[in-house]
Amino acid sequence: MIHEHESDAEDDFVEAEFVEDIYTTDMGLTWLASQWEVLEEFYWEHFPSLADDPGPVTVWLMLAESSVDQFDRSKAAQLGQDVQRLLRSPLPDDNVRTVWLAATHGVFDPREHGMSAGSWLRRAEEAWLARVRQDDPAFVPPPPQPVVDEELRRAVLRVIHPVSERLSLAAENPPFGLAVTGVVPALKQVVTESCADLGYRLFLRAMKAYHVPADKPGLVALGERFGYPYWVVREGLNDRTD
Repeated sequence: MIHEHESDAEDDFVEAEFVEDIYTTDMGLTWLASQWEVLEEFYWEHFPSLADDPGPVTVWLMLAESSVDQFDRSKAAQLGQDVQRLLRSPLPDDNVRTVWLAATHGVFDPREHGMSAGSWLRRAEEAWLARVRQDDPAFVPPPPQPVVDEELRRAVLRVIHPVSERLSLAAENPPFGLAVTGVVPALKQVVTESCADLGYRLFLRAMKAYHVPADKPGLVALGERFGYPYWVVREGLNDRTD
């Protein structure tokens, strides 16, 4: 048997990881929220006629399941991590609903389907976990590891501040979807009371949903501090520096 040189094997692993990261534009709960942009495409692919329409909740749960097939194990596990970071925090349910609505351009409101934001997150997590256990019946989700570093929290708050007014106005006056009020205070609470990483990704997702102009270099630099894959910040951002 011919054994691959150890350094070559390591190079191949790094290259494969880099290639995957090139195509990673989001992960976890914020990846799920980003799917509002491809809902029509998803419907056409899976439900060719209105008679086959299973309803919005079922479709979103299917999207949660599909995250398992989109990512490697570590990135797929991020959905469960994000949900637990929110559910185990002291954030009120209205706060969680606000940031979810902003991240989805107000197109899916759990309240319209008889659910609190927390119950919706639990259902999404259950759908994700059931799909994971189809491949690994013994899988146990790791405990949430929220980023609570105070300097990172301050860094996220600093990038939110300059665009607060523009983001608030855009969310309160959308061309479609539900109007969302209080999005900036809600995002700041996620950062300070739950997780700086998740708060930053939810902020980015809201900025992209409403196409709010942003200072791309500053946002990219902060994304690098969190160790995000290359396109997580860049993809879909309305860069006012271009």
